[in-house]
Amino acid sequence: MRKRRLIAITAIVFALALLVGCAQSGESSQTTDGLQPITVGADVYPPYSSNDENGVPSGIDVDIATEAFRRIGYKPEFTYIPWEKKTERLAAGDIDCIMSCFSMTGREDDYRWAGPYLASRQVIAVDPQSSIYSLSDLAGKTIAVQATTKPESIILNGTNADMPEVGKMFSFSDRSYLVPALSKGYVDAIAAHETSVLQYEKDYGVDLRVLDESLLDVGLGCAFDLNDERGIAEALQGAFDDMLADGTMESILKRYFDDPSPFLNVEGLHE
Repeated sequence: MRKRRLIAITAIVFALALLVGCAQSGESSQTTDGLQPITVGADVYPPYSSNDENGVPSGIDVDIATEAFRRIGYKPEFTYIPWEKKTERLAAGDIDCIMSCFSMTGREDDYRWAGPYLASRQVIAVDPQSSIYSLSDLAGKTIAVQATTKPESIILNGTNADMPEVGKMFSFSDRSYLVPALSKGYVDAIAAHETSVLQYEKDYGVDLRVLDESLLDVGLGCAFDLNDERGIAEALQGAFDDMLADGTMESILKRYFDDPSPFLNVEGLHE
């Protein structure tokens, strides 16, 4: 009898240890096993979406999408696409949605959206020794952007009244070319999401200076085709709202930033 009691106690202790281990890992006990797969088109854009050392998609948007889609019965499968082809891939049905630090602002009527789920700033970054300190200092300068992004649109269309006419603009299909172009002196400045600039500094030990003035404050969203009538976007919107309200978004962002509060300020970014 005593031996059976010892075995039972040991089993309980072992089970409790497993539970504590799961809790300490910070991972949700919920799994995506058996859920309906959904294909998410993404760009290699750290810290939002990129492959980890094992070749597995990881990052802020991967974490958010995994939890949000799980709540509505789906398992996201991230696939990297040529970013300038994202709209065509979506319309062709090659992917179900787009989610990769994708700015809703200014594109509200181009897609069926779920979001904004986070806030972001489009900024100008320069070499720390640069004489450029404000947007006005960019007059006649050479700037690099990623093709089909908001900075490219802002500069081409003049939608920021404080942004002067630049001398030249280079549009790269791959955002990883931006900082090397700046470091080599081929361009005077680059324009991108602030979080992307900060992550590049962290990953590669490069020092950059971000201008205080932003090009645009934007909301990030998950985009579906305008003709998508499945109701997934609307369900995902509800999941995003719940995650903002119950602290899940903040918990995810704390894995990446000491202070996640600026990215959670999505009030006023809704249409």
